Amino acid sequence: MPTRVHEFAWPDRVVVGTIGLPGARTFYLQVRAGTQIVSIAMEKQQSALLAEKIDEILDQLITLEGNPFSVPTGTPVELVDNDQLDTVQEQFRTGAMSLAWDPTTAQLVLEAYPITDVDADDNDAPLDEDGANVPEMLLVRMPVGTARAFAKRTREIVGAGRPTCPLCGYPIDADGHICTLPEA
Repeated sequence: MPTRVHEFAWPDRVVVGTIGLPGARTFYLQVRAGTQIVSIAMEKQQSALLAEKIDEILDQLITLEGNPFSVPTGTPVELVDNDQLDTVQEQFRTGAMSLAWDPTTAQLVLEAYPITDVDADDNDAPLDEDGANVPEMLLVRMPVGTARAFAKRTREIVGAGRPTCPLCGYPIDADGHICTLPEA
């Protein structure tokens, strides 16, 4: 059965955002091109790692001798996006992801696949005409400036969660915190 690919070659917007309060936030990777919007749920750690790896790839490209690509060292001001997520309709919850560089288009290529669990009763998965589950994936190509802005915003979103306790290092909830000091 063919995989349903949500493909964005030159997206108008690609961001990570959250819904919910710190400590109970759901992270979403949202991509938009024209009227097409796809939102996939991610773990906080996936979001943080994705931003880190994007910056690593871009930083490596800058150091390549004879590099023909104009890779910004920081976020271009015109690409800063601090807006809220568009209306979220979750397409799938992210499992595996891959990140690569495409020198032919000078873009980072992100692939995201849903969590697969053969025992799960997945009533939310898209169905084909025969009523069978259709495998799907998200494929996003990001120009270098967009990728740098994406990584910066993602780091800020991840860092905007609950503060950590200076004594034990665990998150402090809005309704209080019982500190569990490490034993000496």
